[in-house]
Parts: sequence; structure tokens; C-alpha cells
Amino acid sequence: MDAIVIGAGVVGLSSALALQARGLRVMVLDRSGPAAGASAGNAGAFAFTDILPLASPGILRKAPGWLIDPLGPLSVPPAYALRIAPWMYRFWRACSPARVAASTAAQTALMDLSKAELEPFLRATGTHHMLRRDGNLQVYESQAELDASLPGWQARADHGIEFQHMRADEMAVLQPGLSPRFTHGTFTPGWFSIDDPRLFTLALAERFTANGGILRQDEVTDPASLQARHIILAAGAHSHRLAPEKIPLETERGYNTTLPADAFDLRRQITFGGHGFVISRLSTGIRVGGAVELGGLERPPNFKRAEAMLKKAAAFLPGLRTTGGTQWMGFRPSLPDSLPVIGPSRADPRIIHAFGHGHLGLTQAAGTARLVADLVTGAAPAIDITPFSAQRF
Repeated sequence: MDAIVIGAGVVGLSSALALQARGLRVMVLDRSGPAAGASAGNAGAFAFTDILPLASPGILRKAPGWLIDPLGPLSVPPAYALRIAPWMYRFWRACSPARVAASTAAQTALMDLSKAELEPFLRATGTHHMLRRDGNLQVYESQAELDASLPGWQARADHGIEFQHMRADEMAVLQPGLSPRFTHGTFTPGWFSIDDPRLFTLALAERFTANGGILRQDEVTDPASLQARHIILAAGAHSHRLAPEKIPLETERGYNTTLPADAFDLRRQITFGGHGFVISRLSTGIRVGGAVELGGLERPPNFKRAEAMLKKAAAFLPGLRTTGGTQWMGFRPSLPDSLPVIGPSRADPRIIHAFGHGHLGLTQAAGTARLVADLVTGAAPAIDITPFSAQRF
């Protein structure tokens, strides 16, 4: 076998398809099958404008207030606090201005590559019809909240990202039914989304097998024992347990509720940034989800977090019907500097890391797949991958 990909989420399957396009024989292994993890329950957005790392001075200012609320946008279960302390220290260090600038530059390069690769990838895999271009509306509850966001918008403007700040009456045209508590907003027209992330990932799996790829449900415990010239480690939040190096991967446990498609006349994705969640229009329903619970892989779900977001969504969109929903919890693989690990393992050169994308796995899948294919085939990577090296830790 030329290559074995560990992980049948959107990053793993995108990488497998990119390798097939270069003429390689590829097998994908996954402990639970395709689209069984975070790729099934995300918000469905290609957030190419999110070039700013989560690790930033802004998040440090907000975090203490958020952490006080156990159901707020950011929480750490008390029993997990000691275990996550080293990761939090690395996160704090990554919030220095110099490191934020470096992370932003690296994130921007990966976003640009991912955006350039997306539509050719969708066309090549027969999934382009699933793409939507509805834009995103970020809403604020005061002029002060909008003013606090302006440095981030200036960074986007410097990179040529289009957006428009709006008053309440202008927002009402884009999205009727918003609560009057939201007095200002910012619309980003270049925000893409997918019909449904689970169906998209399953479509990638079908295309992979139709192309002659082998997809097996199998749990890998030792990647080095696999018989292949190249091994791609794309197992999401479980990747650090398989990587030859010690990599400080932590798990952001994300929650959502997917309501029936007629629960609200949602025109586009809305981001409630001050509350840490979004509401998305999918082909299969209305999804209310987000927030961050840093709680590892073993703790049982706390669906009170999903219920708290749904209660807020009902207040923010007064016409929202909240009955008949399905709750979900999934694991987002997060590194303290908000950048993924992409590149060869120093301990075993056969192994190429492709994990740790946090909230941005769907967004950065096509770009990551391009880099994986470049590395496997000996081509010069499309962008500098030094910032994504596992050795940075």
C-alpha cells in the first residue's frame, strides 16, 4: 500500500482523495467509520475569514468572566483543572503579541491555501453542489462591543477580506426576526458553508471507495506497525495518543442542538460572539451550537451546555421553535497556539501529521490535503509548513 490514512473525518478523507488524485493506492482506517466524530456535528462553515488565533490577548480578557459561568462560552470542569494546567500555561504564553502575530500569519497562509483549493476539490469529488455562499452575520449588543471587535476587523481588512458593519435596521434586511437587543452587526459576504457536514463527509467517503480506495473500520494502536510507505495521522482529538512525539493536544468538547429545518426562517449563519455560539442553516435542520468545554476525552457529556445555548437562541431569535431537536457532543482537537500540526514526524519519517485544527477542520481540510499530498509525493509544499511543525513544542 502506498499510503494509509488514520482517520475518516473530513481532514483524513480529504487527504486520502488528494493522494488518490496523485495516483497513489490508499487505505483509510477509522475506529468508528466515516463522519463519526467532529466532522458530523460541526456548524458547517468554511470560516476562511477567521484568521485570528483563539489564543490572543482578547480571549484572555474575556476568559475570567466566562469561566465563572459553568454553562458559559468557555468552561473547565473543576476535576479536570489540574490536568489541563500545563496546556493552559502554553495557551497563555501563545497570547503574547509577538506569538499572536506569528500565528496569525501562519493561519492566514493556511486559510488562503484552503480557500484556493476548496472549489477545485469540490468539483473533483462531485460535491460542489453542496456549497453555499450565504455569508455570515456577527451580531453585537452595543456600540462598545462592536468597538472592541474593530482591531480584529482591521486585521481582516489589511488582508483584503470584505465585510460591512451594520445598524439594526440594516441587519433586519439580511435576517428578519433578530431580537432588538442586537444593535450592531458585521456582515461577511465571502463566508461559505456546506449543506450538511456529515452528508458531505460521507459523500467524500463514497467517492474515495468509488475511486478504488479501501475504507475499513479498525482501531489503530501503533501506527508504526502499519505496512505502508506513508502513514497519515488524521485522527482528530485522538491523534496525540498515536503520534510518536509528545504533542500537547487538548480536547474542546463542542455541543449543539439540531432543530427541524422549519424551526426558524434562517437566511444565513449568525454568530453570537459575545456568547460563544452560532446558529447555522443546514439542509437537514437548524443547528445551534458552539462554546468550548476543555474537558478531555473521557468525561460524560454535559448536555446542560447545549440546553443553555438553545435557551439563549430562543431569546435572541424570538420566533425560534425549540422543540423536536437532537443533541450532540463532539471532540475538537485543539493545540495551545491555535495552529494544527502538519508535517512529517521526526521520530518516524513515514508518518505525516495532519491534525489539531480545533474549530477549523472543515475549513482547512482542502488546504491540509494539498500539503499532505505535496509531502507524500516529494513536491515542495504549497506554503511554508514550518509554523505547523510538531517540533515547535
